[in-house]
Formats: sequence, C-alpha cells, structure tokens
Amino acid sequence: MERPLTVLHMSLHHPTPGSARFASVPPQLEHDTSPLLVGRGPDAHLRLQLPCLSRQHLSLEPYLEKGGARLAFSLKALSRKGSVWVKGLTLRFLEQVPPGTINRVAFSGIQMVVRIEGGTSLEAFVCCFHLSPSPLIYRLRAEEIDERESVLQEQPPPGSRQGAPGPLSFLHSPLQPSPGGAPEIPLQRGPLDGALS
Repeated sequence: MERPLTVLHMSLHHPTPGSARFASVPPQLEHDTSPLLVGRGPDAHLRLQLPCLSRQHLSLEPYLEKGGARLAFSLKALSRKGSVWVKGLTLRFLEQVPPGTINRVAFSGIQMVVRIEGGTSLEAFVCCFHLSPSPLIYRLRAEEIDERESVLQEQPPPGSRQGAPGPLSFLHSPLQPSPGGAPEIPLQRGPLDGALS
C-alpha cells in the first residue's frame, strides 16, 4: 500500500496587479526530499519573476525529526542581500527556523502562507500553489520590506547637502564602513591656537 505524501499548501500574493510575477508557478509540484528552492534563478523549483529576488532566495528543507515518522520542514534564508521574515522573525543569510503547522512568510514584497498537511511517506512531498489576489498578511511590520528598497528611499539625492563643510561637519556626514566592518569616523584637522580657550 502506498503511503500518503505530505502536502504543502502554499498561497502567494504580491501587491503589483497582474500575474507576470507568478508566470512560472505551477498549480502543483511533486518534489523529492531534497530542499525546495525559491528564487528567480533557472535552478529554482518555485521561480518568481522579481528583479529584487535572489536567484536562490530561500529554501524549504525536509527532514525527519528524531524519533518521528513524518517529514518536518525548516525554512532557510539563502540570500545575502535580501531578508526573509517568518512570523515576524528576521532571517539573515543561512539562518533557518522550523516552520509550524501554518507559517506566514514575507520576502521581496511577496507574502506567502505555508500550511503543512502531514503524510506518512518519507520519499517525497507535494506543493500545491494558490495565487491570492488579496493580501495574506495584514499586520506586516514596517521593516518587513526589501532592505535595498528602504536604503534607496532613505538616501538623499546627490548634491542635496547645502553649505560648506565646517569644523564639525563630520558629525553630519554619513559614516563609511571600514574594511574591518566598524564605522570609520573622518577626522577633521584645524588650528590648535585658541581652540580650547
């Protein structure tokens, strides 16, 4: 008798109208027990058409829990540039979390809800994809956006700083990272006569 497969029901939403972002998403995908890759690269199993998405952005990795008889999954962040949020927890490069029965995931503007329906087969699992026209996560925190988008929005346009630099201008200039990773504060040299009077 054939054992039933574990099924991952994955709902996807992106705020941009149209289905171009999800053009490569199949309605269903049967996968072996290797990691399921999500990204925009040709080797991704779930390919999403977003320029800010990494070629391999995240993965769902099946494993057998100690003493368990069913597949469990961990969600791992694979992008060095972007972040992945799982239930409000920020995952950086190569960090992973074990998903619960239902997971709310956000990355590069995409909202994804994963619901796991356990089976007894340890050979493979099935992903069923559903494209949602409405948001799946209603209480996104402010930082749950693509980091590169927020950095671009925060930077002032070139040449917008006014006035000539003064002796304390280093207090208002952006800190530049040094090769060691710590911020480097530019030094200002000025006349010493009368400076401490």
